[in-house]
Amino acid sequence: MTKIIAIHEAGKQEEAYAIVSSLKGLEGALLPILHAIQEKFGYVPPDTVRIIADELNLSRAEVHGVISYYHHFRDSAPGKNVIQVCMAESCQSMGANALAAHIEKTVGCEMHETTADGKLTLEPVYCLGLCAQSPAIMINEQLHAKLTPQKFDALLAACLGEVQ
Repeated sequence: MTKIIAIHEAGKQEEAYAIVSSLKGLEGALLPILHAIQEKFGYVPPDTVRIIADELNLSRAEVHGVISYYHHFRDSAPGKNVIQVCMAESCQSMGANALAAHIEKTVGCEMHETTADGKLTLEPVYCLGLCAQSPAIMINEQLHAKLTPQKFDALLAACLGEVQ
């Protein structure tokens, strides 16, 4: 089993090197590289931080600082389904806090967490661009507006039905 994990990690590192090599010539390359790595793996694996830092002549602390500063970047693998709840002012004024509390209770984890079964990750986001249709969420890159707890429950049932 350890040999299989080592081979998988080596493959991930090779893919990370390829991504970094293809983008490191860009001005301000760090953000495009982080976006590309997260798109490829679903998160920015901790072992890729060294690769990025070495190739861009940055410290690992600088790279980690950017990853931890931006809410968009993850440093661990998300669940099979990612639920992002808009917590911007417009959505808050239309009930996003109550909706977020309902979502956390319903799925059994808090924001920035993944359920124990790995099916769902909850993330707060700050503006999905649906201010006139608040509150809004995004499930697996699909936007949903004018959410109520009942609408969320129906969306969750449909989402989990697709995974099982």
